[in-house]
Amino acid sequence: MTIALKDDVMYILLKKIHETDGNGKHSVDFQATDFTGRKLTIADFLGHLDYLNQKHYIDADFSGNAYANQEDVPDLINEEELDFRIANTLGAPDGPLPHLIKFKKAELTEKGKKMLERMEQNPPAALREGKSTPVINSYTPFLEKVALKAELPDIFDARDLTTVVYRTMRDLMTTEVSKAVESELQVEAEKYAENKRLQQEIADLWHDDNPLVAWLSNIRPPLKFDADTFIFRIEKEGGLPRGTTGKKVINAVFSATKDELSQDRIKEIAEFLPGKIRDMWETA
Repeated sequence: MTIALKDDVMYILLKKIHETDGNGKHSVDFQATDFTGRKLTIADFLGHLDYLNQKHYIDADFSGNAYANQEDVPDLINEEELDFRIANTLGAPDGPLPHLIKFKKAELTEKGKKMLERMEQNPPAALREGKSTPVINSYTPFLEKVALKAELPDIFDARDLTTVVYRTMRDLMTTEVSKAVESELQVEAEKYAENKRLQQEIADLWHDDNPLVAWLSNIRPPLKFDADTFIFRIEKEGGLPRGTTGKKVINAVFSATKDELSQDRIKEIAEFLPGKIRDMWETA
C-alpha cells in the first residue's frame, strides 16, 4: 500500500518535532488536534514519519510497518515496549488518526532543519485552508466544552474529571467563597435545563454529590498544598483516559468554568490557587 505524501502534513510533523526539541533525540507527542481537518489515517501518519526518517529529515526511533492496514497494527506494535499509545484504530479498514500516538525519540537533522526553514518562509498552500475544528461558543453545553478542550472520549469522563478538579479547588477555599461560587454556577446552569440528566447542573458538580465530601467541605478550614499536588490529585483521583493529561483537563475545566462566572468571582478564586495553577486559571 502506498500513500500520497502531503507537504502540509510534513510541515506539521517537522514543526512539532522542532518545537519540542531537546538535547538530541527526545520524546514527541502528536495530538489528534495537531492534524484536525487533515483526514489522516494511521497509515498516512506513520507513512509520513517513515518517509522523513528514511530521507534523513529526522532521526527517529521508529519501528513497525508504516504502511500497515488496521488489521496489522496489533501484530506489529508492542504498545508497552515501543511506548506507542493507540486508540480507536480498529474496526475500520482505514481508521481515523489515533487520539494520541507517542513514539520514543526523534530529532530534526540539519537537512530537516533547512527544509523546515524553507517551508516556514513559504508555508504549504493547504495550511491556508485552515483547520476544521469543533466550534465552541456560549451555547455549547458545559461538559461538551470540557470534553472537547481536554480531548476526552465523552461527557461522562468530562463530568467525573470536572468533579475531581472542583473538589481540589474547593479544598483550597474558604466555605464562604465556595458557596458564592456555587450560587453563581446555579444561575448559569439554567441554560442546560433541557438536557439536565446528561449534562447535570454545573452547580451540582461543584457541590459534589458525595454527601460526606459535601459535608466536609462545609466544616473544614482551607487546606494548603502546592501546584504539583493539585495536578497529582487530578491525575491520580481522576483516572485519566488515554490521550489527555492532568494539565490539559485542568485547563479545560478552568476555561469552561470561567465562562460561567463573573469577573469578581474569577479574581476571588485566583487568590486561593497555588503557583502555576493560578497562572493556568488566569490564562485559561
